[in-house]
Amino acid sequence: MHLTGDTTTASDLEVWAPSGIAFVTWNGHAVRTSTSSSGSLLATAQLPGPAAVSLPALTSWRYAAENPESAPGFDDSGWPAADKITSGSVTPVPPGQPVLFADDYGFHYGDVWYRGHYSGTSEATAVSLSYSSGTQGLVMAWLDGTPLGTHRQPVPTSAQATVHTWTATATFAIPAELRGSGSHVLSVLVRPMAHSEDGGGNDAHKTARGLTAVTFSGATPSLSWRIQGGSTTADTVRGPLNTGGLYGERNGWHLPTFSDWAWQPIQLPRADTFQGVRWYRTSFTFVPPPGVDASVGLTLTDTSTRAYRVQIFLNGWNLGQYINDVGPQRTFVLPNGILHANAPNVLALAVLADGTTPAGPGTVALTLLGTAAGGVPVRNLERSSGHRDRRGPHDL
Repeated sequence: MHLTGDTTTASDLEVWAPSGIAFVTWNGHAVRTSTSSSGSLLATAQLPGPAAVSLPALTSWRYAAENPESAPGFDDSGWPAADKITSGSVTPVPPGQPVLFADDYGFHYGDVWYRGHYSGTSEATAVSLSYSSGTQGLVMAWLDGTPLGTHRQPVPTSAQATVHTWTATATFAIPAELRGSGSHVLSVLVRPMAHSEDGGGNDAHKTARGLTAVTFSGATPSLSWRIQGGSTTADTVRGPLNTGGLYGERNGWHLPTFSDWAWQPIQLPRADTFQGVRWYRTSFTFVPPPGVDASVGLTLTDTSTRAYRVQIFLNGWNLGQYINDVGPQRTFVLPNGILHANAPNVLALAVLADGTTPAGPGTVALTLLGTAAGGVPVRNLERSSGHRDRRGPHDL
């Protein structure tokens, strides 16, 4: 009788088999047995448990700053114009304003960038950004490259979870030096968290995501808007849910085939204060003992008062979002197959910070979640990027 199975510790084996069965193997190895008084076969020695697993340290990090979209000179001429006047959403379009809802322009997942061009007046003292994002979504803004601030949705209470609309309006003061006449660029990044569910049959899943309205205090300048989000065709291997609209995502910074040789070497943990996005990449090789099924996670640890978020990519796959000052999840599973055994792995972290506190990453380390001897063999997923080279003068 040939048996396969797993053991998490050294274990006894007893086999009840038809008469005539006298020879047993376990995972291809012969097991010496004796016959019990009841006729079962008893292994004369315990089956071995898993061998110890050693996890590599995550070192040799490289770093690059992002969000060039916030700079006034960024070329957005290749972005779609946000100038529609009707929407497929159930969210009303504000009178006298264009549709700014991301879904109406084909951007359904991940971050969305907006750039509004206008001629300024000294009377414009503040700008109000209305947005719809889902719980813990956020909006951050720059005017002519100067950070105006960040606003985010709250952590819901149990009572709010069923009634909150997850819409808000953030008002940012315009510095006096940015109120003059001439051309101005308002750059806005919105991070939606998810679309609503439609459990009540009220088309809640059609609620807008992204900006919904923009107004100024003291003046009413006319804005010409352009919008950019995650492409539904950028990654033909991993699919549209994997990639959002960050500059690094649009240009493949999360993919294992991307070359980061020009990035700056850096050490973690970090404690930098900035508004916007920064990327960190490293590579490591995981070598489990033969015949051991090891479950591995990535654990991020930092002071909980620091307000920043991390999107985690392993070999190009988006494995989740870590919110340092909210939690509670601090360990993310790195699924076998996506986590390559006996081969290089590329880990990329996209850090989004609101500028109010120092931002990490803090300590980033691999964590052993469990082991078993035996296990089903897992094939490493191919390292093919599946990413179309969409870079051009508007993204470089």
